[in-house]
Amino acid sequence: MKKCDLFLADVNTQLKSRNVTTDIKVDTISNVNSTSVLHEYVGISSSIGLTANPIVNFSGVLGTNVLALRIDTSFDTKIGNFTKCNAGLSFTNVDLIACLALHVNEKGDSVNASYYHIVNPSTNIVVGVEVTHSFSTNVNTITVGTQHALDPLTTIKAQANNAGKASVLIQHEWHPKSLFTISGEVDTESIDKSPNVGLALALKP
Repeated sequence: MKKCDLFLADVNTQLKSRNVTTDIKVDTISNVNSTSVLHEYVGISSSIGLTANPIVNFSGVLGTNVLALRIDTSFDTKIGNFTKCNAGLSFTNVDLIACLALHVNEKGDSVNASYYHIVNPSTNIVVGVEVTHSFSTNVNTITVGTQHALDPLTTIKAQANNAGKASVLIQHEWHPKSLFTISGEVDTESIDKSPNVGLALALKP
């Protein structure tokens, strides 16, 4: 070991008692994480840093595979305030997912609603809409997206929002679990700016 080197490790354990299963992890950067499954339809996760002024995280989910309610919070003990407080409600059916979420943090608050619908499972045609409203800036953002499978190994995705930004992505699985992706984004309200183009290669054994 050299001075200022970083050594990472963690210790995990699992406790079971009747319907309650708890996973606990302690790592070398002074974090303690725990995840508890209290019931088939209830889950709780929390973490805390073992420091003088730790940040406490808590999240929980209640519901079924059709309707679920979740909450996600972070409390900074140094400033004595919540830095994150999110709540969401989701509805899932055979061919659609609808979500409504409320996000509150130190920069302001916003409400988010999204809709995801599978139009044609055979060709993986999907459409989605997301609407976000910021109460602090009174700005609405509407994003519409879609995807389509050109063949079993190639998928194209596209999205655009009311701010004038549009993007397209083409992804090809050239080898099992290995993907090649080409993406591009353009700001239609700033034609003088060059579009952004990206390439990505993901390799998995």
